[in-house]
Amino acid sequence: MKLKEDINPLLLQVFRSVVWVYSIITFIPWYFFSGAGTNLERARRIKARSISGHPAGPYRATNCQEKLVIWVNPGVDTLDKMFEFAARRFPKRDCLGTREVLSEEDEPQPNGKVFKKVILGKYNWLSYEEAYHAAKCFGSGLAALNQKPFCNIAIICETRAEWVVAAQACFMYNFPLVTLYATLGPKAVAHGLNETEVTHIITSKDLLQGRLKAILCEVPRLQFIIVVDNKPINRSDIPKGITIHSMDAVKEMGCRPDNLAVERRQPAPSDIAVIMYTSGSTGIPKGVMISHGNIIAAIAGMAERIPNLNETDTYIGYLPLAHVLELSAELVCISHGCRIGYSSPQTLADQSSKIKKGSKGDTSVLKPTLMASVPEIMDRIYKNVMTKVEEMSKLQKTLFVLAYNYKIEQISKGYSTPLCDSLVFKRVRALLGGNMRVLLSGGAPLSAATQRFMNVCMCCPVGQGYGLTETCGAGTISEFWDYSTGRVGAPLVCSEIMLKDWEEGGYYSTDTPNPRGEILIGGPNVTMGYYKSNGKNHEDFFVDANGQRWFCTGDIGEFHPDGCLKIIDRKKDLVKLQAGEYVSLGKVEAVLKNCSLVDNICAYANSDQSYVISFVVPNHKQLMALAEKMQIKGSWEEICNNLQIETEALRVITEAAISGKLERFEIPRKIRLSAEAWTPETGLVTDAFKLKRKELKTHYQEDIERMYGGK
Repeated sequence: MKLKEDINPLLLQVFRSVVWVYSIITFIPWYFFSGAGTNLERARRIKARSISGHPAGPYRATNCQEKLVIWVNPGVDTLDKMFEFAARRFPKRDCLGTREVLSEEDEPQPNGKVFKKVILGKYNWLSYEEAYHAAKCFGSGLAALNQKPFCNIAIICETRAEWVVAAQACFMYNFPLVTLYATLGPKAVAHGLNETEVTHIITSKDLLQGRLKAILCEVPRLQFIIVVDNKPINRSDIPKGITIHSMDAVKEMGCRPDNLAVERRQPAPSDIAVIMYTSGSTGIPKGVMISHGNIIAAIAGMAERIPNLNETDTYIGYLPLAHVLELSAELVCISHGCRIGYSSPQTLADQSSKIKKGSKGDTSVLKPTLMASVPEIMDRIYKNVMTKVEEMSKLQKTLFVLAYNYKIEQISKGYSTPLCDSLVFKRVRALLGGNMRVLLSGGAPLSAATQRFMNVCMCCPVGQGYGLTETCGAGTISEFWDYSTGRVGAPLVCSEIMLKDWEEGGYYSTDTPNPRGEILIGGPNVTMGYYKSNGKNHEDFFVDANGQRWFCTGDIGEFHPDGCLKIIDRKKDLVKLQAGEYVSLGKVEAVLKNCSLVDNICAYANSDQSYVISFVVPNHKQLMALAEKMQIKGSWEEICNNLQIETEALRVITEAAISGKLERFEIPRKIRLSAEAWTPETGLVTDAFKLKRKELKTHYQEDIERMYGGK
């Protein structure tokens, strides 16, 4: 994982000698003042054990061997109590922040397209006290609009402060909150709204007049739409019988003394807090029923794994709040009095697509200390920085590479590198504001190369987490002083994990050197099951003899001797080739995503064929450079469809596969370069950027037939 050192051996030896002298002089005082010895000891200690003594488990964290944790603060067992507790404890502290829009303008591009660019100002904040009062008034207003306890209410909205205020209002008044991704297709949205029988929807003006407008007639029970912003709305296209209110108007209604005086029905821990629809990566989205007690337990488990989490922290929220990772992360922050500033993937950094050149992105203004991310975002940062490193002068590149490799050596020993951090990596760290102290990655496996890069260049630990909507996003998180890569850490204090033998795939708990099998997660964070889907519930959930609830994940893992889990496969991603070899499509994709030519990739294999093929979204800059080198001209689409380019791109990808130690039968033999990027809007990936394999197969069906010789 070190970078290649293209430097004169004599100069390299001089550099190493200088570093060695510097290290000798500074090591002893630094070692004792920094606590490096303690960190190394923590990283090497046993983190989880099997409570049965059997290699299959169940495994629990060493600090909860007797009993799993169910809450952060005793007695605070529902989400309304948690928010009230935070508002009482941190009344005047900043809670939810929104950046003001100073101006918007259309910017024509050389290719004729027009991009909308924004100039943004400072963050405006709601205090905990103000946010709590806003949520209470909004909940009271919804009740005045005839929303009843235990009756579902839907939210389809971008990630923003109003989303959290609306959610807290629903938690407070015991309205089960149905969450749907803003980018789901019309059919999936209509299915979710009708299945949950909602009469009220909370949304934004843009979504109402965009995606939602087309399906309103297909939701016959719908009576009220509450729009979170105050932009003017064209009501002529709204079906009769549906009333539209602004969020402010509903809050005003709720603030009336007669409405506030109405006693609210407080939730119990077993009541449904959220019906969270999945992103639909394997078909029609399923609604997962999450109780108050489930989320409270998950919050307790996640918070315990984040060192020194307190009210001085600032979190940046930009992932979809309809995704369990973002919702859980923000609730963890609220439970500890952190402030949350809102952003979007288009305005996150100075270089983001909607930020006007010369103005500041959200991280530069907010300077967050905490951030949750998905591998897609981190891979993008990694590739962008490494592209810029390649463009540096020989001296700059040499210094960067030497500092990078030196820091990797020090990290592996548990040591920090303050001099390198301040002299070499300061500018890279500034991409995320410069104050980041903890990065959490979830939603999909993070490659070892990207994880190590973020550790080194962002100068902060990167924790990999593993969890699913069905477990409130909680399962494991790696400890932040554990700098190993490719693992997702030990079970959280709210969870325990078992390994179930999977005979077909050849994974057994008796395997050596490490026990392997399908991952089963148990604990108070395991949800109530799928909404109106008893058959699927019996298939995926079960309760053991002790009354513990379990979820069968379909993922394959192995436990290492220190009690940390590694995800090694997935049942649905495993394809048996014609000759009998098993190919893990996820493994192939994870390795090839590190290739500089690849922005995104989907591996595919037919069980009646002898080789793997792939669909590839190429990196624009790298592919155009390759075309220039080969003296091939044309538009982006023409370059992607050029057979010579395709052949050369396959050669580069094959080299990356060999470097990544893929087996011969795992290396794609044919590829299709896609000129179209895969975004949630195209319907080919989910909001968390997970591949939708079924949709991708349909989209590239002609190419599959061509690559397998059918055409």
